[in-house]
Amino acid sequence: MSGTWGVIGYRYLIVTLTLVLLVSCLSALAFGPASVSLAHVAGIVGQKLGFSSTGEWTQSQAQIVWVLRAPRVLLGALVGAGLALVGTALQAVTRNPLADPHLLGVSSGAALGAVLVILYLGEFIGVFSLPLAAFAGAAGSMLLVIAVARRSGRMDSDRLLLAGVAVSFVLMALVNLLLYTGDQHAAASVVFWMLGGLGAARWNVIWLPALCVLSGIVVLRIAGRGLNALMSGEQTAVSLGFSAKRLRLQVFVCTSLLTGVLVSLSGAIGFVGLMVPHMARALVGAENRRLIPVSALLGAIFLVWVDVAARTLIAPQDMPIGIATAALGGLFFLLLLKR
Repeated sequence: MSGTWGVIGYRYLIVTLTLVLLVSCLSALAFGPASVSLAHVAGIVGQKLGFSSTGEWTQSQAQIVWVLRAPRVLLGALVGAGLALVGTALQAVTRNPLADPHLLGVSSGAALGAVLVILYLGEFIGVFSLPLAAFAGAAGSMLLVIAVARRSGRMDSDRLLLAGVAVSFVLMALVNLLLYTGDQHAAASVVFWMLGGLGAARWNVIWLPALCVLSGIVVLRIAGRGLNALMSGEQTAVSLGFSAKRLRLQVFVCTSLLTGVLVSLSGAIGFVGLMVPHMARALVGAENRRLIPVSALLGAIFLVWVDVAARTLIAPQDMPIGIATAALGGLFFLLLLKR
């Protein structure tokens, strides 16, 4: 898209995706073991936001929609947007279309940090303990992958992906060892958490992922021109006035922070960062300043509806959302390899 019509078309796409996301979030509140009509959902949300008075719904329906489902749907949208952002940035900075926080070992590092806190360290600085440990684990694993992948001062994208897979296996082995040697009652809950889910969503924790995702969109969009240059090669980026090392460090810190915070709240949900950026590129191309907002919106819409499927397919049981994304992501990965 270029020129006036390109700008208008892009803005129309952003507005359309935003409306689809809002409608998806509102519709998702109606799904679950306890059925609530869309009319009642709209009335409850309107009442809580101060737009309407009481209606015909019951108090229990209001509790289900506002206390249980609304934070979960919002967290799902934020996690989907955040993981899509991470995948978009990593694919650009590594110049590898298969890059993903799950495949590069970032999610495994975040999981290791989170498991250490849950089983052994406890909340040493309150509610920030889990996100901080997950961020430290994600950043440490990313540094380890980069160190393994670098050869003669250069970093090959294929070598980076292979290093990420290897580091991910090692870190998951450490996680499994900690689970095996730790308290078995706590380990059982950790195993369920590692499968990925949004059951921990509460209104008092939504602000942290919201702040991180919004900050990530701003930071990565500002870095968009540099990412565009880096995708053409390190020498091209340097000739255009960008420091490749500084840009990579900025992106790696941002993506590690995002992954750490999101994994600490939702567990290791894989392959969202692999699939969604490719869907976004099909709509707007590879220009990162346009790609980043579209990826975030598509990721949010995608995970909201995957969570709906997880809540309804085997109701009243709640299927871990990571199972669904792993199945879809594995098929998508095979398709990319075939292409």
